Order: sequence, then structure tokens, then C-alpha cells
Amino acid sequence: MTCQELSEFLMQYLDGELSEPERASFAKHVELCSSCLAYLQTYRKTIDLGHSICTEPGAALTEDVPEELVQAILAARSSSA
Repeated sequence: MTCQELSEFLMQYLDGELSEPERASFAKHVELCSSCLAYLQTYRKTIDLGHSICTEPGAALTEDVPEELVQAILAARSSSA
């Protein structure tokens, strides 16, 4: 597996959706590639932080979210779907 392939399969890996051979290839690449290991750890932390914000009782944004950010997120979601 290449670094590019790893980034394409990252969410499927975290969701447990890869076949056993794909999962083994992913895990072997992460074991050998410190850059991809760091990327995976950062990605996991980002997801965890996002979940914690969304699940905290009474959690609310203290500042307005910039419209440009909202539009960028929506564009990214629609291009990946």
C-alpha cells in the first residue's frame, strides 16, 4: 500500500470496513511509515475532538462559524460523495 492509497482508505480503516487483506496491508504500511502513522494519529485525534464537542451537554459554539468555512466543508462533502 502506498501513502496515497492509505489516505484514500483511512476512513474505511477506522470504520472497520476494509477486508482482512486490505486491513493487514494498511497496518503494515503504518508500521513502516512514520509519516502515515503520524497522519493516522492526528486524524483519530481530530475525530475524537469533534465527537467530544458534539456530545458534550450544553456545548455550543462561542463564536460564529465563518460562512467561508461552512461552504468549504459542504463543498468537500459533496465532492467526496
